[in-house]
Amino acid sequence: MWRALRRAVICVLERDRFRIVHLSIQGNHVHLICEAEDEQALARGLQAFQISAAKRINAALSKRTDRRARGQVFADRYHRETLTTPRQCRNALAYVLNNWRKHREDAARTGAALDRFATGWHWDGWSEATPPVRLTPETELVPVAYPTCWLLTTGWRRHGLVSPWERPGPT
Repeated sequence: MWRALRRAVICVLERDRFRIVHLSIQGNHVHLICEAEDEQALARGLQAFQISAAKRINAALSKRTDRRARGQVFADRYHRETLTTPRQCRNALAYVLNNWRKHREDAARTGAALDRFATGWHWDGWSEATPPVRLTPETELVPVAYPTCWLLTTGWRRHGLVSPWERPGPT
């Protein structure tokens, strides 16, 4: 599933008016932080991502089970939260990049600072040093777009850097 979602992200990287700038892949859901020039760009960008992801996930399931998987992969379109303030952005970044801690998936990886299924590896907003990624020929990081809006590049920093050990609360 990781590779299927990774390839779906890569498919939408070329879009000019829509960017996925952060993501976290959990066992049964995905969190994205996106930028879009307008409502239509957001809708079309997410639609392209979901279609690509669904095709790739169905193909992976078909290969795994030797039965053709098809149809809807995502239970609903998406839950949209428009970020309008620096505090909202800071909280959203902490929530998405540390979402594995909220779901207690960090318990199996005692001492791990970062979620290997999130884009925090390349992010410079951590409050403390994080271990560098050891790139090997098998390493498959998810390439995302760099944010361009002030809120996601600079504004959120007004409310402090994010600890890799921060456990997001319910929201």
